[in-house]
Amino acid sequence: MNLQARRNAVTSKDSAMLDAHFSIHEDFPPGSYDEWRALVEKDLRGAPFEKKLVTHTYEGIDIQPVYARQDRPNAVDAEGFPGLPPFVRGATPVGAAVTGWDLRQEHAHPDIGVSNRAVLDDVQGGVTSLLLRFDRAARQGFDPDHPAAASLAARDGLTIYCLHDLDTLLAEVPLEDIAVTLDAGAGFVPAAAMLVAVWRGRGIPAEKARGAFNADPLAVLSGEGRLPDNVPNMMAAMADLAHWTTETYPRVTAVGVNTAVYHNAGATAAQDVAFGMATAAEYLRVMSKAGMSVDTAARQILFRINVGTHHFLAIAKLRAARRLWSRMIEACGGSSTAGAMGVHARTGQRVLTRRDPYVNLLRNCAAVFAAGVGGADAITSVPFDAMAGLPDDFSRRVARNTLWILQEEAHLCQVVDPAGGSWFLETLTDEVADKAWAILQQIERQGGMTQAIESGWVAAQIDSAFAPRAKDIARRKAGITGVSEFPDASEQPLAQSAPTLETLRKSAADRMASRRRESDALAAVSAGADAMPAAVDAASEGASVGQLAQALGWQASPATSVTPLPIRPFAEPFEQLRDAADAWHAEHGARPRVFLAKMGPVSHHTARASYAKNFFEAGGFEVIAPDGPREADAAGGELAASGSGIAVICSSDQLYPDIVKEAAPKLKAAGARTVILAGHPGTKEEIYRNAGVDGFIYIGCDVLDTLRGLLRDEGVLAR
Repeated sequence: MNLQARRNAVTSKDSAMLDAHFSIHEDFPPGSYDEWRALVEKDLRGAPFEKKLVTHTYEGIDIQPVYARQDRPNAVDAEGFPGLPPFVRGATPVGAAVTGWDLRQEHAHPDIGVSNRAVLDDVQGGVTSLLLRFDRAARQGFDPDHPAAASLAARDGLTIYCLHDLDTLLAEVPLEDIAVTLDAGAGFVPAAAMLVAVWRGRGIPAEKARGAFNADPLAVLSGEGRLPDNVPNMMAAMADLAHWTTETYPRVTAVGVNTAVYHNAGATAAQDVAFGMATAAEYLRVMSKAGMSVDTAARQILFRINVGTHHFLAIAKLRAARRLWSRMIEACGGSSTAGAMGVHARTGQRVLTRRDPYVNLLRNCAAVFAAGVGGADAITSVPFDAMAGLPDDFSRRVARNTLWILQEEAHLCQVVDPAGGSWFLETLTDEVADKAWAILQQIERQGGMTQAIESGWVAAQIDSAFAPRAKDIARRKAGITGVSEFPDASEQPLAQSAPTLETLRKSAADRMASRRRESDALAAVSAGADAMPAAVDAASEGASVGQLAQALGWQASPATSVTPLPIRPFAEPFEQLRDAADAWHAEHGARPRVFLAKMGPVSHHTARASYAKNFFEAGGFEVIAPDGPREADAAGGELAASGSGIAVICSSDQLYPDIVKEAAPKLKAAGARTVILAGHPGTKEEIYRNAGVDGFIYIGCDVLDTLRGLLRDEGVLAR
């Protein structure tokens, strides 16, 4: 017997002895779900199980406290295997275990020199691909000196208008190793032509060039509210670009499906997935009519999906999107392999805050974690100061290293589909997919995504879905750390250097006046035949974004307009109150004040005084809270000395009946215009109001409305 055989024999013998002498089966017999449920309901003592232990999401999904095999009785291998249909578990067999995640960092600083240095820092810091966001003028096909660009140039993006600008931005970038992707709005053809001209000018072989042009006219229409041409013409330009890219650049995609505009407007996870699928269906139809097969068209689409801090829901959303895309390609007659979705995930703008921006480090980390575990191919890690202005070197470095820690130190990418097999996450994936598919069917019944956008149906659906979330944010049921909860009253704004946009606009206009060149190739672009090769030739010869857009006929065609979807950062309503209080402070030398009248023993007032301090600081108030307890006369004297017109009585329900009738009148006599009681009045509201109480604050009240009303009373907000 060899050594291994002897070891196996010993192991088997030891195992048999262990089973004979040590067993936990008798001490811990298996329990059923019904038995567990009975024990839980006994401990709840009559409280509703559904209310106490079941989480209800804005998608209408009920998340149970416990999941077991019975939740997926017929789901044996329903998700398949990584790299195989329906691709729920990932588009490739080994996920990112070999290559790691593609760290795709975004650049939008309007000063090209500054952006070039930032790009090179990113490349040195390990970034594997770039996302270049053009400014609003270029995204609509205007040069910086066009009259319509006066308020658009240098806003929200890079001032790239010609080949020289893009070449300057990418100077010293090893384009054979770094993928370049574009966010050029409606200007996707001019931008793609310029990028191809850069590749050709650098001698990058077509088979080695990597990137994405991200032509996505419906996202532009929804997010910016305008296309420079009618939708069919923009779609045709997208299809032409996709057809040309397929034949010319095998490692480049032409079409993007960016659902960030819906996500940031307040869409649920199911809506987010459904709107993406409906957009992709529309693009597939257009490309098919242009002569592309379903397989070829599908491989030209890159999905761009934002994720938030509810990491389980974000993971399920990415997995559900892959399931639906695979199903859609199957239904359209595509091959099984064509349903492998390419996903670029980014931390959503709506979950980030301007106030207490360092908390965004944690939010971004949670989102990047979810993107990686959910199977994203490329991930953008967002700098913590992105909502306060343009990121600096430090915040960009921290953003890069957030992903590297998760990949290199936590080794998250070494496991393919970590969510696979989780009864909870598999069920949640199915539920998101089912709800998204139902929404997709509604869109298809009314004629597709274009019709749904132009009719206002998409906006109405998002508004309806966001309303309960907005209510929960206002009531702090959905708290925002550092803003609506636990605000830092002494917070100092980040020291950020903002570029002078007017100077950058003039510089860009002067640059274009000297570098813009007429090209014979522009005539071929105008003719429409072989537009992309002609556009590349024209861009190589110095044609500008505006010249290319004009050759495409955009500026001669009536624009398509809708009401753009709003961007709804969750923290914004509270941050607006803080902004108003800061402005008041700057003008008057003091903040609006609130005085806390702590009444009764410490054990009776501490909890509510802490709650009240947190409550009012979320609205930018200075909270004056002298050590308690205080008698009514002393509290009145301290209120008068504080200069506050708002007094908050803090004690317990047990003591309030006696305290309120004495303290409220004396606080009013001492100068309080408004007396607030910390606590729910219950059946005694009329009694307390008769004593002089004007309002109540308690868990579940409308915090936002209360703060707004008090700031109006103080003159901080206009009535």
